[in-house]
Amino acid sequence: MAVAAAVHGGYLPSKFHSISQKTVAQSKPTPPPLLISTNPNDVIPNHLKNLYSLCNHSCHRFPKLNSKGKVEPVDLNKLRKALRHSYIVVSVFTRPDFVPGLVPELAPSLTGIGGDWIGKVVPVTPSNGELVGFGRAVSDSGLTAAIYDVMVIPSLRRRGIGRKIVQRMLRILVNRDIYDIAALCSDQEKPFFRACGFGDDVLASTTMMYTRSASADSEDEQIVKYAGNANPVGKTKLSMHVTT
Repeated sequence: MAVAAAVHGGYLPSKFHSISQKTVAQSKPTPPPLLISTNPNDVIPNHLKNLYSLCNHSCHRFPKLNSKGKVEPVDLNKLRKALRHSYIVVSVFTRPDFVPGLVPELAPSLTGIGGDWIGKVVPVTPSNGELVGFGRAVSDSGLTAAIYDVMVIPSLRRRGIGRKIVQRMLRILVNRDIYDIAALCSDQEKPFFRACGFGDDVLASTTMMYTRSASADSEDEQIVKYAGNANPVGKTKLSMHVTT
């Protein structure tokens, strides 16, 4: 009984404390050294296209999937245009040796006169780092904004990198007096955005998606179909209305 009382009272021998601390550390891996950039010029479109593929992320609301469940590659020309017209672009880089499974010949070389140790001490930069995270926002520059394409390479997820991307965008938007901020996300992404401060629209608005379809009355008529909860890809609008 004394042992049970001691345990329930919060006492644990030191060896049990060390085991507990190790378990917590293993369940929440720390992020690698990162560079978070808001300079659009730091993003190389070809590298970003590869990140889309690695994350199996599509720019389309209704993506085409192959037999393996992979989405179609993003159109590079449209991606370049989207980057140019995005209000905020956030890119995340880390050293290649912190990216599990990275093909060695694709990693920037940091060896030379000083040897491999140079790569351990030099700061992460877009030129020597690997693009592992991304997010962007579109806005009218005055009233509203929407967040799109938040992604992190699968091998580095659950380390807080995605939240850092969203927080950086929110900080910039709020500092520019833009408080009506939305994120169009899937059901699987909802917990992530809720953890970043988003919630159901306080105005009870419903997202509707525009689609073109043939009409029996006129070939030129364009029909808008409801695409809220019944949307095949389960996209839902979560909003953040900030008050001061």
